[in-house]
Amino acid sequence: MKKLQDRQGRNFPYLRLSITDLCNFRCQYCLPDGCHTPQHKTAISLDEIRRLASAFAALGTNKIRISGGEPSLRSDFYDIIHTIRNIPGIETVAVTTNGYKMDRRVERWIDAGMTHLNVSIDSLEPAMFQRITGHNRLDEVLGGIDKALAAGLPSVKVNTVLMKDINDKELDRFLGWIKDQPITVRLIELMETGDMPDFFQKHHLSGLVVRQQLLKKGWTQMIRPDNAGPAQEFSHPDYQGHIGLIMPYSRDFCNSCNRLRVNSQGNLQLCLFADKGYSLRHLLQSDNQQELLIARIQEVLQLKEDKHFLDQGNTGATTNLSIIGG
Repeated sequence: MKKLQDRQGRNFPYLRLSITDLCNFRCQYCLPDGCHTPQHKTAISLDEIRRLASAFAALGTNKIRISGGEPSLRSDFYDIIHTIRNIPGIETVAVTTNGYKMDRRVERWIDAGMTHLNVSIDSLEPAMFQRITGHNRLDEVLGGIDKALAAGLPSVKVNTVLMKDINDKELDRFLGWIKDQPITVRLIELMETGDMPDFFQKHHLSGLVVRQQLLKKGWTQMIRPDNAGPAQEFSHPDYQGHIGLIMPYSRDFCNSCNRLRVNSQGNLQLCLFADKGYSLRHLLQSDNQQELLIARIQEVLQLKEDKHFLDQGNTGATTNLSIIGG
């Protein structure tokens, strides 16, 4: 089998696929003023997605995460899940969502073939949730998680962006929530983007602070699976759930990178904070182009840097996280 391997010898079994840059939330750290110039109507089609996912599967990718923007805003969202899940070699079809109307929809996502679910929840306090997202929908989101677990999904991951003086005092609240539920809360360091440098400077908090708090409370770090994301994950014998920490500013963060990204316009982006993407769309127009597409993916991968340059203040072409799915 052909492999996806870069110059540093890193393998890439994990693809993050954005299917739209449109989002209906107004999160303070991403789109505080809403989404003004989305390219939603020109996003890659279902057939283009099938060809793309098939090419990555042929290269050894076994996990595809569907993201946005908010991916459930696509009218063919169920068809996308079903199509990707039925591609030979794809074992994991994950969805990252803000949870909008998820309490009414998540069972259909599971029926379509979703195997893993990530939900963005930056606060478990309703007023703070509304302040951060611009929506009073916390109960709706939590109800969707309950339905996902009741429908048989073995676990759910929750993404929580750490923000100093906003939600940094909620660790115990999150720990209490996962004590008796198979939920992994992943605390993500706030990352600087082109649109929000001042917000970053004011609210960035190192995940190392939380790591020390967890260790003092008896949490221990777990072994990371090969196709896992970038989180350091922690467990505790008294808790059913887990805690993950994603710390992109930590030393050697990029050494274990195992994921590539394609945005909703069909551009392969080698890093969340790369200066540019590489178009694959001209090779997604026919099933007869698969070998050319595979060769192009392998060629572009050799341009991948061994690290990002966030620590130098270089945020690349990522003006906000909705354009590539975080």
